[in-house]
Amino acid sequence: MTPEPLNREYDVVVIGAGAAGENVADRVVRGGLTAVLVEAELVGGECSYWACMPSKALLRPGTALHSAQTMPGAKEAVTGTLHAAAVLANRDRFTSNWEDGSQVQWVEDAGIDLIRGHAWLTAPKSVEVAGTDGTSHLLTARHAVVLATGSMPNTPPIKGLDDVEVWGTREATSAKEVPERLAVLGGGVAGTELAQAFARMGSAVTLVARGRLLGSFPEEAAELVAAGLRADGVDIRTGTATHSITMDDDGALSLEVDDGSGGRTTVVADKVLVSTGRHPALQGLGLEKLGFAPDHQGNLTLSTDTTGLVEGAPGEGSWLYAVGDAAGKHLFTHQGKYEARATGDAIAARAKGELDGTPAAWSRYAQTANDHAVPNVVFTDPEIAAVGRNLKQAQDDGFKASTVELPIEVAGSSLHAENYHGWAQLVIDEDRKVLLGATFTGPDVAELLHAATIAVVGEVPLDRLWHAVPSYPTISEVWLRLLEKCGL
Repeated sequence: MTPEPLNREYDVVVIGAGAAGENVADRVVRGGLTAVLVEAELVGGECSYWACMPSKALLRPGTALHSAQTMPGAKEAVTGTLHAAAVLANRDRFTSNWEDGSQVQWVEDAGIDLIRGHAWLTAPKSVEVAGTDGTSHLLTARHAVVLATGSMPNTPPIKGLDDVEVWGTREATSAKEVPERLAVLGGGVAGTELAQAFARMGSAVTLVARGRLLGSFPEEAAELVAAGLRADGVDIRTGTATHSITMDDDGALSLEVDDGSGGRTTVVADKVLVSTGRHPALQGLGLEKLGFAPDHQGNLTLSTDTTGLVEGAPGEGSWLYAVGDAAGKHLFTHQGKYEARATGDAIAARAKGELDGTPAAWSRYAQTANDHAVPNVVFTDPEIAAVGRNLKQAQDDGFKASTVELPIEVAGSSLHAENYHGWAQLVIDEDRKVLLGATFTGPDVAELLHAATIAVVGEVPLDRLWHAVPSYPTISEVWLRLLEKCGL
């Protein structure tokens, strides 16, 4: 006999216990409401176990070694290459060996309930859960249901791909050994980072991308990263389509790709990493039954307002929200957590009657930075750190925009590494003389980014920014040189 479902009521039901889900639940509980997290996998989500943390743990040892190798006095003392087994063991430590006990403890200590299982919407404010322990739950939300289900990898239309076993980013970041030959399909952030990580651990890496490397970043920045990858032995093939994939008799994988002259050639690898983008993970949540239709590719997308409220949800009142990758705006963990904090505060305020309608921009309830100042770091060596609009985005948004750019050649960079190569760009609103965006490329430039983020968010006038004197000798001196090029 099938046991009766357990009926439970909460102020807020959050589907997905990754970084965004945890943050929105924490905020509503801090606001005096009750909340439950529903999670089918590990509490802590993609970032903790298969994305941000393990990938950076794989990258950092190689960057540290290379940094020492570029410093006179240190490079003479450094011998040998990375110890791959030790790198993988350190990665295991950062993922807590793919056990979520500490995250579960945090949830409990925060006063949030947790149900392990698969959840889907059955009606406005109603959620059914098939528990992983065989128990069914019927959950009712008094105020809100929040979708924090993350994202899923895109599958490129490559002949034979469904017939062979390939890596996605999950398999790459949790790999137990380093393949002798690795082919990476995709020239975005994840593909580029992992190509370098495995190259530095000893793989012979071929990176194949349909477009240019890191196409969303300025070409000058991407070229510096490409040079770094080539120095590590990565064979970069951009503007190259992959047509088919087959398994050879010896278990190796053969990729048929463009050869650059109108013909085709073969790339052979022991492992193939497919990293061709992601889309919101919204399938299986019952959204179609609530009137949400998939696009022409069969993918569901949601439109949300500045508080994360989903537009077009049936039923009365403000009840369905989406945050993080599920909202589909900016697929970065830090931005998802930012969205979650604003959404959780907005839900709590609406429940108390303290928020009606659209909140003011830059208030604690509004995700205003999503439109103005989204920071992004590519943790390759050299790094790319960017925030805000690039020139085209600024012009498309109606700004009279210009740029200043120059190599990073200051005393601080010369001391930081022998033959330091870097590049910096500011995007300027000519009417208001404030920053709209900034990009830095070079070793260890990620730590320059928050200053730029503050300048963009605060709309600091350039003539006031001129008085923010960078310490000497640091890489931050590039700010002085950029402002001087602006005429200050």
